[in-house]
Amino acid sequence: MTSQPPPPNPSGTPHERGRVDERLALAVRDNAEWCERMCRAHGLPGAFGERVWTNPRRTPLYYPDAVTLSPQATAADVLGAIDTGSGASVKDSFALLDLPGFEVLFDAQWIHREAPEPGELPGRDDGELVWEAVADAGGLAEWERACFSGEVTGLFPPALLPEVTVLAGRAAGDVVCGAVLNPGEHAVGVSNVFAVPGHDLGAAWAGVLTQAAALFPGLPLVGYESDPAAAEKHGFRTIGPLRIWLRP
Repeated sequence: MTSQPPPPNPSGTPHERGRVDERLALAVRDNAEWCERMCRAHGLPGAFGERVWTNPRRTPLYYPDAVTLSPQATAADVLGAIDTGSGASVKDSFALLDLPGFEVLFDAQWIHREAPEPGELPGRDDGELVWEAVADAGGLAEWERACFSGEVTGLFPPALLPEVTVLAGRAAGDVVCGAVLNPGEHAVGVSNVFAVPGHDLGAAWAGVLTQAAALFPGLPLVGYESDPAAAEKHGFRTIGPLRIWLRP
């Protein structure tokens, strides 16, 4: 196994239940690469195989120890390459695995949206929010406090900033919403979309579209949501289930 992902297969991977939709393949690949980037930023690089991305050491909070890349991945592919002790987690990208000793933490849906059209004012939203890409450690710490209501610190190291775009939407100078864009060759991953209490999550999603169109024109957007309703209001479509497993 290597720390670099094998090339994506946009045409899909044949398996006994049919072929993997191109959009789903892009979403799964991008998410695994995002997990790898987060782990590398913490000094914990993982490894890509043909059917699964894994990390032999415990990954950062909220990030899985394994992500399946193919519906042909087996429990042995996953469990043989990670620390399966208490706290281990697995992103079952096709909701197909049966993992002995693990419990289902939650189910979610992969989402996809065709490339948004560039907006007239890429840096603003409805005249109230001013959008920016976080550029330094201080701005990242401020963004993290807003995203996690001050309950999580140090999860997003500054080492991430050269690799991903951390978006901050400001109102009256304060970070009130934001997201992360993880750019790839064929798609841009969207994650950590949030709005602080008293602000509209829909405005955050609208800002994501505007900023993605300006920064990564022509690329579709992918991600996953446990509740995709807000994303669907902004043109995303669900494209398949996933499941998160946790070892108690």
